[in-house]
Amino acid sequence: MTILQIIFWISLVILFYCYIGYGALLFILNKIKNGFYPSKLDHKFELLPVTLIVAAYNEGSVLSQKIKNCFEIDYPRHLLKIIFITDGSTDNSAELIKQHDVITLLHQSEREGKSAALKRAMRFVQTPIVVFSDANSILNPGCLRAIVRHFANANVGGVAGEKKILQDKSSSAVGQAEGMYWKYESFMKQQDSDFNTVVGAAGELFSLRTELFRSPTDHFILDDFMVSMQVCLKGHKIEYEPGAFSTETSSATLAEEEKRRTRIAAGAYQSVFYLLQCLNVLKYPLLSIQYFSRRFLRWIASPFLIILVLIINIELVINQQGYIFYYLLLLQGVFYFLALLGRIFIAAGRRMGIFSIPFYFIFMNICLVKGFFRYVRGRQTVLWEKSIRQAIE
Repeated sequence: MTILQIIFWISLVILFYCYIGYGALLFILNKIKNGFYPSKLDHKFELLPVTLIVAAYNEGSVLSQKIKNCFEIDYPRHLLKIIFITDGSTDNSAELIKQHDVITLLHQSEREGKSAALKRAMRFVQTPIVVFSDANSILNPGCLRAIVRHFANANVGGVAGEKKILQDKSSSAVGQAEGMYWKYESFMKQQDSDFNTVVGAAGELFSLRTELFRSPTDHFILDDFMVSMQVCLKGHKIEYEPGAFSTETSSATLAEEEKRRTRIAAGAYQSVFYLLQCLNVLKYPLLSIQYFSRRFLRWIASPFLIILVLIINIELVINQQGYIFYYLLLLQGVFYFLALLGRIFIAAGRRMGIFSIPFYFIFMNICLVKGFFRYVRGRQTVLWEKSIRQAIE
């Protein structure tokens, strides 16, 4: 076997492990573990006081619906405190919130980024549990009850909710592709949680024990990911709770989705290098495996291995290294053809169903590459331009 063949097979195995193998392995291990030690939740749990924090920058167009949604949450009023923080907003956000006395409004004219805003809001939290949510995310009524029950376990430091993309007849082709991606992510979070812990939570809906909140410095782009990972590094678990979910619409256009994904990718590279201590297998035996598989390989290796596999495969075919490489190149060709077809369909506003998966896979990795170069050039700050999403009806 030549050096090129060795590199090709190693790269292919890593890619398979990242996107399929790791999830399948956890699924099998979790089935075995649950067979011997079935997980049980105490349904007679104590309802704890909770503070819900909503960060809103120029979200006046959706704030009325978000406020209404907060009031519809099924949780005792005397146990729930709601804080909205609108730092830097230049629209009517602050005025809308002032109309509701039960909501604590925090507002300053200077915009310092979401991380700084959350850090300021945390000074006003006096409850043992804090829940974070985005202004454009609609929460299900039972979300807080589903979250709080997990804190009966002293080892649980946080709970991550599920993110859903609104899917109906008016949803765009971009929304369908994004929705499929989040279904895959939800499956992976469930497997991670059952195995050990969720490896980083999303800002749409996640909660922490207030005492465990440790804000990173204000220059971090993915503040929610960093805050939740600090909990894991302290030896606590972040549970996944699909019974607590946020629903939001998809990006209005593919260009808006690319802008959002590229920003997230830049933050991912910033975070993954800062959290290299998570790879310490002696100190974090289970977390290190998860972090390496779910974050490090996915963010650092995968985008470039995809390109490497294609280039080496072409070279091996040209040099007639074996029929297996012809078949593999053919499969790659079919995959990229479906991705191109998906791009054409999305540009035309037409849905492709399951065939949009190849497109969104390539699209996500292109955004990772763009995000990498944006990160190394220092062109992404915490003050980003908000992506436009489809209107919530």
